[in-house]
Amino acid sequence: MPSTTSHMFWRGFRDGAPFLLVVGPFSILFGVVAAEAGLNVLEALGFSVVVIAGAAQFTALQLLRDDAPTVIVILSALAINLRMAMYSATLTPHLGKAPLWQRALVAYFLVDQSFALASAKFDKEPALTVPQKVAYFFGVVTPICPMWYVLTVVGALIGNAIPPEYALDFALPITFLAMIAPMLRSVPHLTAAIVAVTASLVFVGLPLNLGLLIAGLLGMIAGAQAELWVARRQKEVSA
Repeated sequence: MPSTTSHMFWRGFRDGAPFLLVVGPFSILFGVVAAEAGLNVLEALGFSVVVIAGAAQFTALQLLRDDAPTVIVILSALAINLRMAMYSATLTPHLGKAPLWQRALVAYFLVDQSFALASAKFDKEPALTVPQKVAYFFGVVTPICPMWYVLTVVGALIGNAIPPEYALDFALPITFLAMIAPMLRSVPHLTAAIVAVTASLVFVGLPLNLGLLIAGLLGMIAGAQAELWVARRQKEVSA
C-alpha cells in the first residue's frame, strides 16, 4: 500500500476507534440477548457476520422470540436497513470507480459508523483520490467490525451473567444520537426525522412492529417531498 493510502488508512483507524466505546457494549448486549433467546454461540456469531446491522439484528431477534411471521421479520429488518440504500447512493460518487472487489467489501462493511465518518471526510477533503478514500473507509471499519464479531461471541458466552444494573442497552440510543444529530442540518433531514419520530409514537401500539415500518416509510416520503420543495424554492430564487 503506497504511503499516501497507508496514511489515510491509519487516519481512518484513528477516527473509527472511539466508536468502540458504544459498539463494544452494543455487540456484547446482542450476544447476551441472543443467548437468552436460545441461540448458541455459533448461531449468534453467524447472525452478526451475515446481517452486520445491530438495530436490524435486535429487531429481528425480538420478533422471532415473539413468534412473528417470517415475512414480518424480514420486512422489519429491511425497513430498518433502508438507510443503507441512501448511504450507498451518497458514497457512490466517491467510491464508484473503485475495483469491483473493493466495492463489494465496502457494501458489506457499510455500517452507520463507517458511513458517518467516510461521508464527512470525503465532503471535507474532496481532493482525495479514490484509493485514498477506499483506504480511509477500510481504516474506519478495521477497529469496529472485527470487534463486533468478537464481542458478540463474548456476550453469547457470558449470557445471563451480566447484572441488569449495568444497563448495556444505553449503547444503542447513544450511538444513533451521536451519528444522526450532526446530520440534522437541512430542512429535508429535519422534516424526515420529525415525521418519523411522530409517526413511530402514534403507531407504537400496532402489533408485530408494523409501527416502525409505517414511521420509516412516512419519514422517507416527507423527507423526499421536503427536498423537492427546497429545490423548487431555490429555482424560484435564482430565476
